Amino acid sequence: MRRVVVTGAGGGIGAALARRFAAEGAEVIVNDVNPAAAQAVASEIGGLAVAGDAAVEDDTRLLIETAWAELGGLDLFCANAGVLSAGDENTPDELWTRDFAVNVMSHVYVTRHLLPRWLDQDTPKRLLITVSAAGLLSLLGSAPYAVTKHAALAYAEWLRATYSHRGLIVQALCPQGVRTDMLLRGGERGSASAALLAEGALEPDEVATVVGKALEGESFLILPHPEVADYYRLRASDPDRWLGGMNKMQRAFEGGAA
Repeated sequence: MRRVVVTGAGGGIGAALARRFAAEGAEVIVNDVNPAAAQAVASEIGGLAVAGDAAVEDDTRLLIETAWAELGGLDLFCANAGVLSAGDENTPDELWTRDFAVNVMSHVYVTRHLLPRWLDQDTPKRLLITVSAAGLLSLLGSAPYAVTKHAALAYAEWLRATYSHRGLIVQALCPQGVRTDMLLRGGERGSASAALLAEGALEPDEVATVVGKALEGESFLILPHPEVADYYRLRASDPDRWLGGMNKMQRAFEGGAA
């Protein structure tokens, strides 16, 4: 990949992806809502920092315009920005709205402004959407995250089904636990999933390595934790059993918390 944008690249998986692509010789635009974090990673890898909020359409439009102005186009867009709010049906509306904007609408904005440039070009074009295993399964302790990540996966599926014949390769990155600030904050808040995710958590660099190999092919799902495929099959083939197991974990957590 010669020309790459990574959103949410000020830390975690996004920063690891940016470092890997730059090490392989790509020109990388580092995007993050935190200008200082974006600049720090960009300076480290010799990339270009473009601060902006992935959940704001005008910021996304400007990001894509900058990529064409500075790099002459894009070969890979990594829509990686995401947020996690612990909560349930009583979570305030503003948090539901914020999480939906970042975890779902950011991908809509990317494609709204990127596809008109890409679909008419006979060049490689690849969109990587960081979803999370929560989009395939669920996440106890966070209804907003589970719901919005399911929606993100559904949008990625729709894009793949709709545009693959026009040369667009869409892939969904679905890691389980990754040692990032997001996982740490989730553990501090406490949830039925936090301990389980931390136990088998990967380093961001390990996830980036898996992504690098997956980008050599066209598989839709990228699963850094291979066991997620087994969980996904169980969920699809026997949802009652799978949901029963999830509820058992929830009950155990509540009993331990008490």
